[in-house]
Amino acid sequence: MPQDSRPSLSGKSLILATKPFAKEVRWKSWYYTLSTFFIMLALLAGTVWNYHWSLKIVCSVLGGLTVVRMFVIYHDHQHHAILDKSVPAKWLMTLFGLYILAPTSIWKRSHDYHHKHNSKLFSASIGSYPIVTRKKFLEAAPGEKRLYLVTRHPVMIFGGYISMFFVGMCIDSFRSNPSKHKDSLLALILHLLAGAAIAYFGGWQMLLLTWIIPFTIACGLGAYLFYAQHNFPGVTFRDNQDWSYEGAAIESSSYMKMNPVMRWFTANIGYHHIHHVNSRIPFYRLPEVMDAIPELQQARTTSLNPVEMYRCLMLKIWDPEKGKMIRLNELNSAA
Repeated sequence: MPQDSRPSLSGKSLILATKPFAKEVRWKSWYYTLSTFFIMLALLAGTVWNYHWSLKIVCSVLGGLTVVRMFVIYHDHQHHAILDKSVPAKWLMTLFGLYILAPTSIWKRSHDYHHKHNSKLFSASIGSYPIVTRKKFLEAAPGEKRLYLVTRHPVMIFGGYISMFFVGMCIDSFRSNPSKHKDSLLALILHLLAGAAIAYFGGWQMLLLTWIIPFTIACGLGAYLFYAQHNFPGVTFRDNQDWSYEGAAIESSSYMKMNPVMRWFTANIGYHHIHHVNSRIPFYRLPEVMDAIPELQQARTTSLNPVEMYRCLMLKIWDPEKGKMIRLNELNSAA
């Protein structure tokens, strides 16, 4: 059937159309995983064994960005999109989860919940940034308003190393359920011990270049990507009874346009609307899916352009009457 005469895909038919792509090429999965892992190790090692301080800084920054790529690969493994049922991969990813302060127990539980409830107005904010309606915000107590706004503040988002990963993924998860999240405590202990050992044996400069800068970049960028891909101009939130999985993927998950370099560092996570349509598609096949299915090319977009980032960060509250997210300074006019 010619492409222009075929029926338009939507709803469950769109999900079914992506199923042929939800198959990994095992050698590619291993190649991308191991090459990324060893590039990450080499760059972090370069923060120590390099003959000039400027190259050490370059290695530190690039190392942090490569940690982002490794995290997306870890994220794909947790979705069973790549290297499923591989024992060596399971050990490698478990260790990486501890390293990045997102151990498997809390990451998988919270992220699976996010995929099942993304953009629902009335659900727990597990694995997502909280969202409230204009009416609920206006009726909230002053302390509740402050907490909500602090959680969505740019400093908290870009400070994801502490706010999202150290506190949210590890401290909060262990406090909420110690028996289920023992690996969160283990991640914290290992992280603090490793940092202390680096500082003791290598000094503060090594701690800064090998540990603090890479984690700040990786966790900060990761937290922003997670935020902006579901909090952008044009995003849609729905009441629980009107919500659908495929609708949330298309209307409430963005396609983040990036240059080829950033697509590599983020392992194609910018094709986020496709990932939410079918989380079993390996990251390296996401561009292939977009090229093959025209309906996915009409995605709601954002980018890492500073102006676009500012617009995303300023969105605070869902206004059901306007059907859009509004800024805090629009609240009175909306009321």
